[in-house]
Amino acid sequence: MGAPLTPRKKASAPPGWFPRRGEVCLFLLDKERPAVVISSNTLNRYSFDVCVVPVSTVEHKAFSLRPAISAGEGGLARDSWVKCDQVTTIEKSKAVYPPLGAVSKLSLEKIEHAIRLALELP
Repeated sequence: MGAPLTPRKKASAPPGWFPRRGEVCLFLLDKERPAVVISSNTLNRYSFDVCVVPVSTVEHKAFSLRPAISAGEGGLARDSWVKCDQVTTIEKSKAVYPPLGAVSKLSLEKIEHAIRLALELP
């Protein structure tokens, strides 16, 4: 995680806001870190946590489980890689509003495929 991001203005989240599937959000951890939300919108709306995969600007050529996201997609300022081998949950209260953006349908499909491989799912 730790992809430099496009400068933007932060705002207070409106009532009822929650991170949505496919969005790239910053999460307040040791510092603001980007991640792609992968849990369903129904879960995201009602759960205290969201399931995410972290985003990094570090490419690992030996890892086929880290799909690339081009600069600009999802609001990311630099080419980045999604760490599908590090699926995790984060309290949605740690999500920074507004989201940076959303990945394309094709990128989300690549992320889903890499997660299935990482977790040995059909």
